[in-house]
Amino acid sequence: MYSCYFQRMVNLDRRLDRSNAVIAFSDSGGDGVPVVLTHGAGVDHTMFDVQAADLVRDGLRVVVWDLRGHGQSTLADGVRFVARDALEDLDALLWECEIERAVLVGHSLGGNLVQAFSRAHADRVRGMIILDSTWNTGPLSSLERMALRIAAPALSLVPARRLPALMARASAVKPETVARAERLFARMPKSRFLDVWKATASFVEPDPRHRTEVPFALIRGADDRTGNIATSMPRWAALENVAEHVVPGAGHIVTWDAPAQTAHALREILENWRSADGREERRS
Repeated sequence: MYSCYFQRMVNLDRRLDRSNAVIAFSDSGGDGVPVVLTHGAGVDHTMFDVQAADLVRDGLRVVVWDLRGHGQSTLADGVRFVARDALEDLDALLWECEIERAVLVGHSLGGNLVQAFSRAHADRVRGMIILDSTWNTGPLSSLERMALRIAAPALSLVPARRLPALMARASAVKPETVARAERLFARMPKSRFLDVWKATASFVEPDPRHRTEVPFALIRGADDRTGNIATSMPRWAALENVAEHVVPGAGHIVTWDAPAQTAHALREILENWRSADGREERRS
C-alpha cells in the first residue's frame, strides 16, 4: 500500500476542477484519521514527502495537494492568486474526498490558510498543526505592522532573476535545501509570487479576543528568521497553553532541513491526540 501511494503522491494522480483552476491532489484512502497536508508559498506538496510517507505507514489517511498556481495545480492565465480562492479550494477538496472532519497540517502560507479555515469551519476540523507560520490573530507591534505592509513592495523591487535565490536563502539553512527551494521558487512567475505573498499577508488580522476552538500544536525550525514567526509562535503557545515543538538545525522549510525530526514531531502530536481521544471515550 505504501509504495503505491508514494507513486501517486509524487505524481498527484487526481484532479479537482475549480473556477479558473485545476487542483492536483492525492489521497491514500483507508479508514485512518484523515490528515491533509498544505504546503507553503512558492513550493509544492513535495515538501511533505518524508512526513506523508511516515503518516501513511502509521495507518493514517493522508491527502496531499498543490495550491492553485503551484506545482501540478494550474491557474488560468490572467487570474490572480487570492486568499479567498485558496480557502474555497481546501473546502472543495475535503468534500471531493468525502472527508467530514480532518486534521489539517499547514506550513507557512498553508499554516495561515489552515488557521483561517479552522476559524470558519471548526466543526470540520479534528485539529490543526501549524509549521513555521505566523499567528493570524496575534498582536503585532508597530514595527511588525510596518514590516508586513512594506514586504510586498520591497520584494517587487528585487529583479525576477534574483528573487528565487533570495527567497531560498531566507527559507532554509542546509545547502541542499536552499538549492531545492530555489528550483521550486524559480518555476513561479514573479507577478504570481507577489500575489501569493500578498495573499499570505491578508490572513493576518489581529484579534485579541480570539481563541482557537480546535486542538492544535505548533512546529518551527529553531533557525527560522522569516517574518515574526520566531517570536509570535512562542507567544501563541503560551497564551493558549499548547505545545510548541522547536526543531534544532532547521530554518523556515523545516520539513526539508530536518525531515526525520519533523516527521517525529508530527507523529508524536497525532499520537498524543489519539491517546487523549481514547481516554475521553473510556470516560464517556
